[in-house]
Amino acid sequence: MNINAFRLYDRDIPEIPLLLDLYDDAVSGALYVRREKNAGMEERYTQVWLSSMKTAIARSLDISDSRVFLKERRRMHQRQEGDQYTKVSISGFYRDVREGDMRFRVNLSDYLDTGLFLDSRKKRALIRGACDGKRVLNLFAYTGTLSVCAAIGGAKHVDSVDLSNTYLEWAKVNFALNGLQASYEKGEMPLIRENAITFIAEALRNKLTWDVIILDPPAFSNSKKMQGTLDIRRDHEALIKQCLSLLKSDGTLYFSSNAKGFSLETGETANYSVKDLRPLFTDEDFKGKRMPANYSIKLL
Repeated sequence: MNINAFRLYDRDIPEIPLLLDLYDDAVSGALYVRREKNAGMEERYTQVWLSSMKTAIARSLDISDSRVFLKERRRMHQRQEGDQYTKVSISGFYRDVREGDMRFRVNLSDYLDTGLFLDSRKKRALIRGACDGKRVLNLFAYTGTLSVCAAIGGAKHVDSVDLSNTYLEWAKVNFALNGLQASYEKGEMPLIRENAITFIAEALRNKLTWDVIILDPPAFSNSKKMQGTLDIRRDHEALIKQCLSLLKSDGTLYFSSNAKGFSLETGETANYSVKDLRPLFTDEDFKGKRMPANYSIKLL
């Protein structure tokens, strides 16, 4: 595959708990930190250490240190879920990632996540190959990369649902990069700003159906824009069953979760088959690393 972005380093040395991704001529990285006592002193030390790591990375790759972006990821009990979507900068350093003939815009400077999950590369390829002639629903669509894959793969209609204006605007950019702007403007690939839970409920009431549903919810959400909370460890079984009710006969649901320690519960399986896709999705630069939970759930 013709790519220009891949996982460069993933905490391979315990004393250097960094995660580094190379995007063409720039690097986005994260330091996994645990705040204990003397947090103020630790914070000062961490910033000095990150600065020295930034210099070392730039020198090793022979790039300017202005193209190396390192951020902190706190342990889950020390941060709010959804912090990955909160701005940490306003620098606006962008690159376009190439995967074969597809292009995706990433922002290396402003968020903990760049807008594209590199460990989902093979998932994007699978979605592209599974949607020819299909009606597709992409829930929690984020920056619309899987919607682009479905459209490039020949989907006749793609609905992308997300609550964030920021990410829906980002999805428009990804559509345009892949020559899909006209399809969006004609209503064949609508970007729908709505709480996915509310959208599902309305779709069930209106008896709407799709051939393929992509369900990639956050591990937890307590967004001010939605009522209640979503805890995918607690809520995924009910959410999956609702989505299965929106599938056409012989349709397929692609479900994924990056929640740590996630265990899939689907209850009785007489009417559908479940396949663990993680062995298929592990690319060379992620071998030996923890992968997101990925399943295909197909109606029988």
